[in-house]
Amino acid sequence: MQSVGIYEAKSRFSALIELVEQGEEVRITRHGKEVVRMLPVRRRPVITDEQIARELGQIDALHASIRPVAEAAAPDALRRKGRATA
Repeated sequence: MQSVGIYEAKSRFSALIELVEQGEEVRITRHGKEVVRMLPVRRRPVITDEQIARELGQIDALHASIRPVAEAAAPDALRRKGRATA
């Protein structure tokens, strides 16, 4: 990690960009306080195709495990039951 002041960053901007492209973090400061953090862009995907397939499989398994709403628990039936007891 490299830390430089704003004036120096303006003078060496291209060199600092090259450092960031090589994977280094560069922090730019104003009066000793950090105001900018330059980080390399991630080139790898955040999630892989295998992870997506695994997650979709888990969602499908969850959907299969959820029972359909029984006729007695349908909203209309519950409403009628509540009115009958009131």
